[in-house]
Amino acid sequence: MKIKILCTLLLALLLASCGEYNKILKSRDAELKYTYAKKYFDEKKYGRTTTLLDEILSTYTGSSKEQEILFLMAQAYFYDKDYTTATQYYTRYYNKFPKGDYTELARFNAAYGLYLDSPDARLDQTSTIKGIQEFQSFLEYFPQSEKAPEAQDLMFKLQEKLSYKEFLAARLYFNLGLYMGNNYESCIVTAREALKNYPFSEFSEEFQILIVRSRYELAYYSIEEKKPTRYRELMDEHFNYKNMFPSGKYLKESERYYRQALKALGQEVDQVTNEAVQQELSK
Repeated sequence: MKIKILCTLLLALLLASCGEYNKILKSRDAELKYTYAKKYFDEKKYGRTTTLLDEILSTYTGSSKEQEILFLMAQAYFYDKDYTTATQYYTRYYNKFPKGDYTELARFNAAYGLYLDSPDARLDQTSTIKGIQEFQSFLEYFPQSEKAPEAQDLMFKLQEKLSYKEFLAARLYFNLGLYMGNNYESCIVTAREALKNYPFSEFSEEFQILIVRSRYELAYYSIEEKKPTRYRELMDEHFNYKNMFPSGKYLKESERYYRQALKALGQEVDQVTNEAVQQELSK
């Protein structure tokens, strides 16, 4: 019985609330709608907030209230997790009010919304790239902001996602090998470009060893006249790996390719290299 009464009361309150909202929607009083939009925002009824503000925005264009309405709309969409629309309004706000009261937060949230909207690395990364650009812009305009360290950290995370996407592509090219073309070359180009674009990525070592592996496969499957050149290219990439990662986890593997290249070229492993190889193998 008590549950039934409680449900009846809740339904009555809901109907009363809806009735109030519908009256506000039908009203021609822009100030009333503005007041209720802020009230609904405080109550976390963001859909109602954006609907009311959208109806009165043109009324207040050019007035002192315009920037507050624009920012409140952006905030409502942001908290409603519609990050794409939120970013549009944040951008609209800081472009129109570059020295506005909320410009710093608008620039940060525009970038942060894109960060939150950034999809899995296997998917299209348009929002990730835009997020990086927005964070860069924020840091240019507000280098001393309290949010600057957070912006730098989030921007790095987005860059790392792009790096991971490149790693997945390079690894796929390597796994495809000579299927339907020379995918080893594509692997090398992709990995090398990633190393240039993301020099501090946690995947840097993965990129370099993929280059070494691809050079070895290219040399091994080459026609005889191309083998010498390609084995020398392999040796160069081995030394690149060794210089970049002197204690790398793939060092033994890279040394093995190097020794095979020397053997294929009819050369002997020099004493220093041999000692280093033996030391690595004995670990």
